[in-house]
Amino acid sequence: MKKATPASAEAQYKKMTETPVKKLIATLALPTVISMLITMIYNAADTFFVSKISVPASGATGIVFSLMALLQAFGFMYGHGAGSNISRRLGAKEIESARTYCTTAFFLALVTALLIMAGGLLFLTPLMRALGSTPTILPYAKSYALWILIAAPAMATSCVMNNIMRYEGMAKLAVIGLATGGILNIFLDPLLIFVCKLGIHGAGIATAFSQYLSMGILLYFFLKKKTQSRIALRYFSFRPRISWDIISVGAPSFARQGLNSVSTMLLNVQAEPYGDECIAAISIVAKLFMFIFSVCIGIGQGFQPVCSFNYGAKKYDRVREAIRFLWLFSGVVLIAISAAMFAVAPQVVALFRGETRIVEIGSAALRYLCVAMCFMPTVTCANMTFQSVGLSGKAFFLACAQNGLYFIPLVLVLPRLCGITGIEIAQPLAYILAAVTALPLLLSFYRKLNTEH
Repeated sequence: MKKATPASAEAQYKKMTETPVKKLIATLALPTVISMLITMIYNAADTFFVSKISVPASGATGIVFSLMALLQAFGFMYGHGAGSNISRRLGAKEIESARTYCTTAFFLALVTALLIMAGGLLFLTPLMRALGSTPTILPYAKSYALWILIAAPAMATSCVMNNIMRYEGMAKLAVIGLATGGILNIFLDPLLIFVCKLGIHGAGIATAFSQYLSMGILLYFFLKKKTQSRIALRYFSFRPRISWDIISVGAPSFARQGLNSVSTMLLNVQAEPYGDECIAAISIVAKLFMFIFSVCIGIGQGFQPVCSFNYGAKKYDRVREAIRFLWLFSGVVLIAISAAMFAVAPQVVALFRGETRIVEIGSAALRYLCVAMCFMPTVTCANMTFQSVGLSGKAFFLACAQNGLYFIPLVLVLPRLCGITGIEIAQPLAYILAAVTALPLLLSFYRKLNTEH
């Protein structure tokens, strides 16, 4: 694997601006989808193996999922914010500026994660209670969260490096780091949980070790100059404008992931009156839902570097073609996957826990989400388009609309009106309403590209 040189940079520029759009998106999306699926599989593996311990242990993975979502929110904010700026600057051939954004984002993520780790470890018990732990779930949640907090710096910085690589059009390098850690986690889970008899501590240790391995591999690529971007102290900038560019463009990702964390916490709190089995069912469905969602996100992440790079290079016809392809292709794929998951929902939930009540609650919630997933490509396409071209205001609004404007009020109100059914339908309704909101904004931008560019 060769270092990035001026010649290779020029070759990368030609690849991003001259390769047929459909082929380019598919090429970049495939390794990203694979890495997303591997990440989801090893997250699901944690839930699967921990679920074999007990119902409260299964519920603990859902409680801690909110914490993981918060860590990923900062990672995605800095990663998407830097990546969009980097890709547009590489499209404009401003390589030194791109390197400044890369290094600054990496260290911003590292410092943020260290602060979250310190605060979380100091206030571990009240944190787990705030996230929705019942008295029976609390000991398991604390044991699992301990290791997730230790892994916080690796989780946040890996998100940054992974996204920067993708925005450069080097998704294959990103998948190597993520896939290696993910596969290792899958093998370590049963070994540490059952063979070494570490219980839920084993799941946490496996996740932490795997996250640091992924971080090390991704960092190696940057330090060995396999990318055009760099991570080196000489490129770090204290200029407020650099940090603002990163945070403002990445804010939609933070809003989306951060509100997802808040939403998961509220979902657990609303499920608490219905017992540990309800929390366990919702936790299982959350992981299964992310499996479907990750495919859509993976395809979209193949689109983002194409969109931002060509927007920076002022090749607006390619941006239009990329939007059309993402919208149609992700729609077809998601409808097919959702239909298959809808058909086998009870059987899939039962793989994790076989209790009748868990299967009933989980399969109903999963089926509602499968229906709503058919609307997700519109939301994803609009969000990723606006973020990729630097329209952070619109991207931020859409990111907040889904979970903030719609889901949080729905999950607070519907359970009072419909009981458990209200918990099951809150998220699906939020996705449908978000799609209705995103559609006119996306069509307006697309028409503007046609008329002005």
